[in-house]
Order: sequence, then C-alpha cells, then structure tokens
Amino acid sequence: EFKFWYKSAQAVVVAILLTSSRIFDLPVFWPILLAYFILLFFMTMKNQIQHMMKHNYVPINWGKKTYGDLTKMPAAGAPRRKDNK
Repeated sequence: EFKFWYKSAQAVVVAILLTSSRIFDLPVFWPILLAYFILLFFMTMKNQIQHMMKHNYVPINWGKKTYGDLTKMPAAGAPRRKDNK
C-alpha cells in the first residue's frame, strides 16, 4: 500500500511540473478530444457489460423473473401490517 501512495504522489508531482512548463502546452482540438472520450467510454462499457453477462448478472430488470410476494420485504422501520401479509 505504501508503494501505491508513493507512486501516486510521484505521479501528481510530475504532472504538476509538466503542466507548468511551456513545452507541454499543446493546443487540443476539442471535437477530437470529445470523440476520444466517447470512444473510450463505449469500449469500457462494452467490456463491463460482457463481464456482467458472463457471470449471469443483468443490471437492467426488463424481463427478469419476479416471484411475487416472496421477494417483497418491508422497508426497515416501516410499521407491520395487521393482516399478516
């Protein structure tokens, strides 16, 4: 854990030093940066969804099985019903 924090601190110091130098002050065309961000986002989400499907986890509840009252639990602190349902 110490190595992680040490390397993280080093990375922050190097980033600050490089940010303050003029040689690394490059102009960036924002549409290309936006397209790159969108590409990375969709590639990452594709991998995450494939991983979830591999382990039979579906994050969206469309078409999931429901078991009626068996899975309904009262909220914590909610008053109990008098008819025992």
